[in-house]
Amino acid sequence: MNSHAIKSVRRWYWQRVTAMVMTVFVLIHIVVIVYAIQGGLSAEEILARTRASLIWGLFYTVFVGLVAVHASIGSRTVLLEWFRLKDSTAGIAANLLALALLVLGWRAVWAVTFGGAA
Repeated sequence: MNSHAIKSVRRWYWQRVTAMVMTVFVLIHIVVIVYAIQGGLSAEEILARTRASLIWGLFYTVFVGLVAVHASIGSRTVLLEWFRLKDSTAGIAANLLALALLVLGWRAVWAVTFGGAA
């Protein structure tokens, strides 16, 4: 197998692994949302519970990382197949998307966990 084929297989693998792990994270996230809504919690009460919660901070930090990897691989594939971009151009665009998702996502996690903009 050549280098390009090996990289493609690795991307395929990580796309599937992140999808499987994110399924668990999404289900937990939805359960927490339903619990909060049915409990009648306000946004202020929800934030009061997430402040200084290292568990929730870690949960959402990992969640953001999974999303960044998953979305960047998927968007790279779309750029290659639908827009016929060069492999290197699609890779750069996908990496920029991953970086943007990481920065914005982790900034939000920081704000919700520690109470302020990063």
